[in-house]
Amino acid sequence: MGNADPISQIGQEAGSSIEGKPPAASPPAAIPAKPADNVPLGIVYMIAATVLFAGTAALAKLMAAIYPVGEVMFFRSFSSLAVCAAFVLPLTGFSVFATKRPRDHLARGISQSISQTFTVLAVSMMPLAGAIAISFSAPLWSALLSVWWLKERPGPARWIALLTGFVGVLIVTHPGVDSLQIGALFALGNAIMYGSVTVAVRGMTATEATSTLLMWQMVTMAVLHSLLLLFGFLWPAPVDAAMLILSGVANAAGQFFWTRALLLAPATAVSPFYYLMLVWALVIGFLIWGDVPTLGLLIGSGIVVGCGLFLLWHETQRRPPVQSKTTAAESVRSRNSSKGR
Repeated sequence: MGNADPISQIGQEAGSSIEGKPPAASPPAAIPAKPADNVPLGIVYMIAATVLFAGTAALAKLMAAIYPVGEVMFFRSFSSLAVCAAFVLPLTGFSVFATKRPRDHLARGISQSISQTFTVLAVSMMPLAGAIAISFSAPLWSALLSVWWLKERPGPARWIALLTGFVGVLIVTHPGVDSLQIGALFALGNAIMYGSVTVAVRGMTATEATSTLLMWQMVTMAVLHSLLLLFGFLWPAPVDAAMLILSGVANAAGQFFWTRALLLAPATAVSPFYYLMLVWALVIGFLIWGDVPTLGLLIGSGIVVGCGLFLLWHETQRRPPVQSKTTAAESVRSRNSSKGR
């Protein structure tokens, strides 16, 4: 989790070339190999994040029914920051905040602050699974922005899976008059913000370590969400205070896994697995609030989960093995040897 995190090197050496260098320019072992994406591991991190986010959303829904939304966000953000600081700062010190991109970090933190507030507002006004289902247009926004902003080439298989998944989301949400309620609009706003943040994280991987991304985000959100206390505050009961803090702890872990997923793989590869959050929301909603899923919700969920599983298989089949630095060095030695004959 320190600044030496190898994941921070993804993309940093993307422009490096080993062609055309004289044999004596540097020791072969020092020639870096271009780091490869690890899509399967990125998918695992994203799935873990969805479990934690679903639990966080459920806790927020419970607490928002008793306390002001601003207070819920305040407890979540500050407890998340405390957890992250306890694990990161002993290893990195305050050097974790060292960056040449403070404006990008602030913009990302502001976007995440708004996105998470929209999420809590949405789940407080409508069923948990419904709010989450509407937010599932986020991966499509992310994919579109990735192609335009990061110049990623998702390929036809990914596009088909993403578009099919979006059709599944439409089936889940069953758009109509009911979809225009205020809670649904907050969920849609969260989807748009989430899609933009997803691309922003991927675009910052060339220079920023996971811990740097995480700490900047947590500090920014804690400061911004503290301002929401101006809209109301109630002293929580001990049990409720514990639940508010637990929400922050789960959110911190989810944010870390989510960020790692986007550092390890392209947004278009891991974002579809964010759909699995709906599965956990269905289970939680039924157990706590007695929400019975509709046929459309089940069919749509099956479609989006099926698309995610297809992408997992597709990426595993097409991803070439990672070339180690040693292998790269041997390849250079062989090439230089051939040139010298």
